[in-house]
Amino acid sequence: MRGRRRFRTAAAATAAALLCAGALAGCTAGEPAAKVPSARPVPKAEPLWDVSPASVAAVGDSVTRAFDACSVLADCPEVSWATGTDAAVNSLALRLLGPAKVATHSWNLARTGARMAELPEQMAGAAAEKPELVTVMMGANDACRPTPGLMTPVADFRASFETALARLRAGAPKAQVYVSSVPDLRHLWSTGRVSPVGVQVWKLGICGSMLADAEDLGPAAERRRAEVRDRVVAYNRVLEEVCAGDARCRYDGGAVFGFRFDGGQLSPWDWFHPSKDGQARLAELAYRRITKE
Repeated sequence: MRGRRRFRTAAAATAAALLCAGALAGCTAGEPAAKVPSARPVPKAEPLWDVSPASVAAVGDSVTRAFDACSVLADCPEVSWATGTDAAVNSLALRLLGPAKVATHSWNLARTGARMAELPEQMAGAAAEKPELVTVMMGANDACRPTPGLMTPVADFRASFETALARLRAGAPKAQVYVSSVPDLRHLWSTGRVSPVGVQVWKLGICGSMLADAEDLGPAAERRRAEVRDRVVAYNRVLEEVCAGDARCRYDGGAVFGFRFDGGQLSPWDWFHPSKDGQARLAELAYRRITKE
């Protein structure tokens, strides 16, 4: 009998110990297992991306300045895809802010002819305005050089873009950034080369690395164009990678690079820059990406 009592006592202690293994610390053998308190609900963090920013600053090159969109060899910022006021284009700023606030809550700091090395300075200017959103469209001029050998090296392109984002963060740490991909320059060549006007205008020296000898379909010319296109692809990879490292940055996913501009969406004066219709298409692509939840 004593052996049986000892056995039952030992079995009970063992069972209690096993129950304690899954309970809170402080449970001892022979005591009932304590109940684990239910976890308190964790409040949801505020989203880092606001789909309705209240101010817009645009940096970049001739595309953002709407060069050759209204008249030959002239900027036309009122039809800019980013900050324009023309209702027919319906710019990004017009969609986000409404016509009453575009003039006072948007800034176009782009410069025709700018390359990526200039972006840090433009970003510093944008930061000074304390915008809620900054749009970036830069890189076409880094590839559009007189010859492929003069294109901006990819490492330099990356360093300038990283510096530009750092400048923005120093002055406007919470500003959101929308980064457009560089357009497919080879597609622009393939579209414009069928226009006698376009080919003649290109002979004046527009984007020589891609558009020189536009009618030449020989292997050397095709290799040159492929080299320029490969560089644009490399630039876009840099834009995507650097943007991915910033929680408040959105890359367009290659939307502008993949957009197939047709003749009506290119300037009738140079068959290279976007026309008013082309600017409207860029605004639409940006708005979709920026307002996506």
